[in-house]
Amino acid sequence: MSTSSDAQQTTDLNAQTVSAIAHLARLSLNDTQSTEYAESLNKILGMMESLKGINTDDVEPLKSPFDNPQPLRVDVVSETNHRDEYQAIAPATEAGLYLVPRVIE
Repeated sequence: MSTSSDAQQTTDLNAQTVSAIAHLARLSLNDTQSTEYAESLNKILGMMESLKGINTDDVEPLKSPFDNPQPLRVDVVSETNHRDEYQAIAPATEAGLYLVPRVIE
């Protein structure tokens, strides 16, 4: 649910903000890219703001965008169990599970 406080918190992104976010995400952006991404993100945020104004009170949610339900396949086993064959070449297994080195102490 959106409230009036949500609209007040929306601000335009600038190149410096995009650069800071890119730094946190460990992405390398030059100044031109930061400016372009800021403009693109502001357009997307503007579109989201305009969508908030659409009245959807009398619109029921769609179960599917298609008129007809999707056909389901028959739920039958189509593959055989190859676990023993696959585990035969594994370095270490126990009780049907693969054993791997401990990575967290």
